[in-house]
Amino acid sequence: MFDDAPTELVQRQQAYRQFASEAPDLPIFINPTYLDAVCGPAHWSAALVYRGSRVVGALPFFLKKKLGWQYVAMPPLCRFMGPYLLPEERSVRREIPLLRALIRHLPPLAAFEQDFHYGAANWLPFYWAGFRQTTRYSYTVVLSDLASLQCQLAPDYRNNKLPKAARQVEIRRGGGLRTFFEVHNRSYERQGLKAPFSLALLERLDEAMAAQGCREKFWAIDRETGDAHAVAYVIWDARSAYYLLAGEDPALRSSGAGILLAWEAMRFALEELRATTFDFLGSMKPAIERVRRQLGGTPTPYFRVQREWSFLWRMGKKLLR
Repeated sequence: MFDDAPTELVQRQQAYRQFASEAPDLPIFINPTYLDAVCGPAHWSAALVYRGSRVVGALPFFLKKKLGWQYVAMPPLCRFMGPYLLPEERSVRREIPLLRALIRHLPPLAAFEQDFHYGAANWLPFYWAGFRQTTRYSYTVVLSDLASLQCQLAPDYRNNKLPKAARQVEIRRGGGLRTFFEVHNRSYERQGLKAPFSLALLERLDEAMAAQGCREKFWAIDRETGDAHAVAYVIWDARSAYYLLAGEDPALRSSGAGILLAWEAMRFALEELRATTFDFLGSMKPAIERVRRQLGGTPTPYFRVQREWSFLWRMGKKLLR
């Protein structure tokens, strides 16, 4: 996949793995184990910047090839990427030259597109280098205590929807991944769509996250019939929990189980993980955005950063729109 010699790729990955193991607040999505699972070990690398012999910043990327073009894209089941600098390097004076160096260390590309984690708030060096950005929004909840979490809920959710759902379904954890995948995909099937990822990919990611102890599956199960109304998949890193996947059975949606599931996932993140933030990971779609907002989510901006070097690539993209 890469133009680099295999040994050079391995050496760069090894340097990044060592760097990641020492990074105190690395987002889960750019953890090397996560990248191995969603990209495949041979299909990702990282631009690195050093102070002396020490890596102090990195820009991991998923590199693809199509019709002879080499380009950077977002891998499936990976919501954020972008540059990461060690905390002591995040003053403007320090970060500007480091970010410019990371850009210079990218391989030759036809195009680049990444959604930067909102921790990467300074994209100015990318602007200077000819990139452009679109501001997008995730929805996050600050986790401090249960009373505050309850107060952030919309009154209708707190007083009506959650109690109603709790009378009809119970929340369970664990369960089989294949059944989880089937329940999650029912809303796609109803629309005549395929899920944007395969069961094999989810199994690979689940195995990797289970080995690191940073994932949990949630189910809303009917108290009478035992049917699954909704499912959710939560992952986490040192600071945040992320609502990576959520799906409902359209035929059972009126129970409000999806809302109860999200609430229980937030409680889990607060009470058991001691996380400081719960991230719903979007959505930009109005109907989903409203639910996230009613659950107490605050719109949190992040950058989609892009550039096309190839004229033919730009024209091809326009024709496919």
